[in-house]
Amino acid sequence: MSTAEAMQQRAEEFVRRYQAVRDQIGRVIVGHDEIVHGVLTCLFVGGHCLLEGVPGLGKTLLVRTLAKTLDLDFSRIQFTPDLMPADILGTNMVMESPDGKRFFEFQKGPIFTQICLADEINRATPKTQSAMLETMQEGSITVAGQHYVLKKPFFVMATQNPIEQEGTYPLPEAQLDRFFFKLVVGYSTRQELATIIDRTTRGETIEPAKVMDGEEILKWQKLIREVILAKHLQDYIVRLTLATHPEGPFALPCTNQYLRWGASPRGAQTLALAAKVRALLEGRYNVSFEDVRRVYLPAMRHRVILNFEAQAEGIDTDQVLLEILQKLPEKPADEKTAAVTTATPQAAKR
Repeated sequence: MSTAEAMQQRAEEFVRRYQAVRDQIGRVIVGHDEIVHGVLTCLFVGGHCLLEGVPGLGKTLLVRTLAKTLDLDFSRIQFTPDLMPADILGTNMVMESPDGKRFFEFQKGPIFTQICLADEINRATPKTQSAMLETMQEGSITVAGQHYVLKKPFFVMATQNPIEQEGTYPLPEAQLDRFFFKLVVGYSTRQELATIIDRTTRGETIEPAKVMDGEEILKWQKLIREVILAKHLQDYIVRLTLATHPEGPFALPCTNQYLRWGASPRGAQTLALAAKVRALLEGRYNVSFEDVRRVYLPAMRHRVILNFEAQAEGIDTDQVLLEILQKLPEKPADEKTAAVTTATPQAAKR
């Protein structure tokens, strides 16, 4: 079997296993297909996910269902203003041995898990939120000079409420940037609401089956990184990222008018990895332009900062990003010029 055939076979197997997980989640979660796909994309690339939506839309239920579908350790942290870093990470406790001697023993906090639900993360103080930074970036924590490595795969799913901002603490940019996707959970449709009522008011309990474990997830994470990203697609991702930088070489008029800060290099990395997942799910092991476009909003919406003019006019980040996506050409202008020059050398001489 050739390398291409083997890769194609593995891609098809990934689609089957991915669909098995989605099917189990679909037994509990009604609708929200793009949200479910976004969450699974984060999981299969080893990233973290931020869900934003009003209460009661099923954000917490989605994470709980995912944990039941996967044979992984699960914990939930309810973030409140009085939550302290030690409540998340753990702390050294004074213990007493049978012979009466006292010693310190580290008691692990709820972050020592594989799927961590950080519920209403913006209700905790910045000091407590900062306790999540090392865990999300490095997959480890440091307490009292002692380094602890968390079990892989490690996945943080955070939720936040866009309303009732009194008494909340907006996430710092450094922490927002560590989330792979920011997914906005919308309301259910008429048919979806009818299905939700049918499922939840008849005394029936649906439990998803476990269909995947941590070892298999790590295997798929390696496969995703093997998907081919051609140089012209990579350059498109780079330009899409640079197009969010005001006054930069690829900045569009809407960028200069409405954005104060653009996306970091993590934004480009996110676009590349998420597009690879899309390619695999389409049965390909090479990324297309459409794969990149479909993941642009969730990958970038939390990585750009609007300026005062945008806020005054009621412009949101998705509007600016969609305009960038529509107006930035797939090929850079200098390549088009080079192609014309090569095709008509005599005209170029004139």
